[in-house]
Amino acid sequence: MKNTYLTSHFPLISIVLFSLTLALYSERVIVSLLQEVGIYSGMVEVFSERGIQISLLFVLLFYFFMLFSALKLIADTVNEVSLLFFSRDREGSDLQKIRGGVWVFLIGSIIAVLLSFNIWYSTAAFFLACLGYFIFFVYRLGDSLSSASLVGMVFFHIFFWLTLTASVSYATLKLYNTIIASLPI
Repeated sequence: MKNTYLTSHFPLISIVLFSLTLALYSERVIVSLLQEVGIYSGMVEVFSERGIQISLLFVLLFYFFMLFSALKLIADTVNEVSLLFFSRDREGSDLQKIRGGVWVFLIGSIIAVLLSFNIWYSTAAFFLACLGYFIFFVYRLGDSLSSASLVGMVFFHIFFWLTLTASVSYATLKLYNTIIASLPI
């Protein structure tokens, strides 16, 4: 007997593992930065070294968990909206076809944790998992969509993610330039 909900916890585990990867790396970078600036020794007098590291790890883990959760919510919405626009399926069988893609992110998150010593490898593991899921998504839906619908869906996803990335990058760069311009240098 196959239970369709057996893998329903995999997205949560993937989010936690990707968050842990970035939190571990960021914690090491922040501690070394605090040591370089000279603040860390004063912090150790008030709080234990292990306590500082665990607290920092917890805060960073929570931050990255929220970030990846928001990205998953956006991705699920984009997937379902693209199915609404381009699929003729009315019962939700196309959604059932793509549920197996959670394995891609689970494997990618495990690899990212193993590669957490290097931010570039961890980031590459995340983006390869995203690319792998997208290929899985298109492959699984290829049989039930016409060629025009499949091309439209692919362009819809590419356009959405490029637009989101460009707008967030633009806003970040604009904010950075505003802060730099306001400094009395």
